[in-house]
Amino acid sequence: MHPISYLQALILGLTQGIAEPFPVSSLGHGVIIPGLFGWDIHQNDDYFLAFLVATHCATALVLFFYFLDDWVRIFKGFFRSVSVRAIPAGDDDARLAWLLIVGTIPAGILGLALQHPLRTLFASAETASLFLILNGILLLAFERLRRRRPERGDGDGDSDPRIARRVSLRQAAAIGTAQAAALVPGISRSGMTMGGGLLVGLSNEDAAKFGFLLATPVIAAAGFLKLPELFGSAGDGVRGPALVGALAAAFTTVLAVRFLLRWFRTNRLTPFGIYCVVAGIVCSLIFAF
Repeated sequence: MHPISYLQALILGLTQGIAEPFPVSSLGHGVIIPGLFGWDIHQNDDYFLAFLVATHCATALVLFFYFLDDWVRIFKGFFRSVSVRAIPAGDDDARLAWLLIVGTIPAGILGLALQHPLRTLFASAETASLFLILNGILLLAFERLRRRRPERGDGDGDSDPRIARRVSLRQAAAIGTAQAAALVPGISRSGMTMGGGLLVGLSNEDAAKFGFLLATPVIAAAGFLKLPELFGSAGDGVRGPALVGALAAAFTTVLAVRFLLRWFRTNRLTPFGIYCVVAGIVCSLIFAF
């Protein structure tokens, strides 16, 4: 008997693929959904962590290949900067490469240091519901405090040069550090990076693009470093469901990214903030009574 059924794996995988790009916390939904349905699955169970590795790896691969052209230019820009030991003036790809490196380092360090204690401390569905409310409040605050209002033509042309020119290395480090908040179930990684982008003057679409690029190496590192667990004893009985969950997550990640990049051409984070607050309150009441 599988500790995670194929139906459960399908539901969790579909949710992961949507909730990771959307600013609504995939980890929070991964904790709340089993609680709502009364599944005997706990976030810190070894087999469940092995299952999550598969879905996160799938999401990271989709994000990488979806923006493959961008990553090719970014890698080329990085090597150009290394060859001259500086970021060449006007080289937006090289500058964006270093923005992503500076943003990834603090998220990676904090992730390694705090992942286990934070997940252990806040692993209940009840707590995740409360943090989902907080996530919604933060999304609404980001829109309220954004540096510039949306303007016509914000999404025209390539967004990479705009990101490279508007975000400083210090701001990239701060936005990357904010990703660590997503280690708490209910707080969204993409929500923190998108919000940080708004605070430094990016449009919604450019903030989303920067968030997707910045999240890719962090999600990939967290997933692929733990991939051996899936093929070890922790993965016994869940490899089949993990494959189903990974394929489902890959499918919905593609749909979610396409939707969001179109959505943010003319819309804001506000509906996602309202969703998180309402969903968090409703789930809290369900778990309380």
